[in-house]
Amino acid sequence: QGQLVESGGGLVQAGGSLRLSCAASGRTFSSYAMGWFRQAPGKEREFVAAIHWSGDNTHYADSVKGRFTVSRDNAKNTVYLQMNGLKPEDTAVYYCAADRYMASMYPVTGYLEVWGQGTLVTVSS
Repeated sequence: QGQLVESGGGLVQAGGSLRLSCAASGRTFSSYAMGWFRQAPGKEREFVAAIHWSGDNTHYADSVKGRFTVSRDNAKNTVYLQMNGLKPEDTAVYYCAADRYMASMYPVTGYLEVWGQGTLVTVSS
């Protein structure tokens, strides 16, 4: 089935930047759409960003549009989430996921084939 491992989380001040990585192992996900999701304490998991397997099509939640950029390097089997202009409300555990269908990720997140274990992002004010 393969595995996804997120990294790059940490503590950052408001206005700062972080780049999250999601590395795949055990199989290639080059033909899969990849997505980023987050779950803040006491809140439901929400969609953040998604990228088509080709890298040509991306989609963002309104709350992160213009601040976050999703990209992928299929040769490295890795997806990235560049987060700029971070706000305290961006504090959450960030997860990546893979599925054959990008439409499964938004506007409603359905069943997705593979999930990572998450990485914590904390933005201080």
